[in-house]
Amino acid sequence: MSHRFEPVTPVHTYQRIVEQIERAIVSGEVPVGSQLASERDLMAQFGVSRPTVREALRILQSMGLIESRPGMRGGPLVLAPSPSALRRSFRAMLGTSAMDVSELVQFRVVLEGSTSKLAALRRTDADLDRMRAAVERMRAAAETNDPDFADADLEFHEAIWAASRNGILEMSGQAVSGVLRLLMRQEEADDQNDNRVKLSSTTTDEGLFEAIAAQDAQLAGGIARRSVAERYAPLLEDEGDRLALRLLAE
Repeated sequence: MSHRFEPVTPVHTYQRIVEQIERAIVSGEVPVGSQLASERDLMAQFGVSRPTVREALRILQSMGLIESRPGMRGGPLVLAPSPSALRRSFRAMLGTSAMDVSELVQFRVVLEGSTSKLAALRRTDADLDRMRAAVERMRAAAETNDPDFADADLEFHEAIWAASRNGILEMSGQAVSGVLRLLMRQEEADDQNDNRVKLSSTTTDEGLFEAIAAQDAQLAGGIARRSVAERYAPLLEDEGDRLALRLLAE
């Protein structure tokens, strides 16, 4: 019996250009901060028309790999990896059902637990000063029901991600946090007239800060995991997803 092959899918020329340039950027052959060749040069190198090159560059820019700036001579600038690009990827996967909310929340639980453990081991005095200032802002905003609470809360977690000294975890934290904040926006609006959630969250984060300051990695990781699980559990409707979340938080 002969082998059965899958039908092939036609690939547009611009997709091949995207693949080549992406590989060159990822491999470091085209370093971050440098510029790609001009459109005219790329047309000559690839042997394609200007619209094809422009479509490839448009896709690369949407991926967060390059940026064209007004007045810039030459080709577009090659960008360093950024949380905004990763955030767009998370949102796109949610929008196309390639990933569901439960997976995103589970990832946030694991991420916060890991970064908090690393922060407890690696934090500096400057890191602790930043965390302390953010927690104090949270407390003041929670007690007065001030809208500044959300920014202070984000600043506290950004300080923890930075203190982990792991750039991938820090960037992932910024990306996943941004997407989940969008999903929780309605609930946060409902909380504006009731600061009990803010006060409870502040107390939890004060405990997390104390664990990190004491360099108790296990305690810090546990507090962080449980806090995230409790915060985002309302987003999950499936009982199996809620059970998985509780198991990850333990």
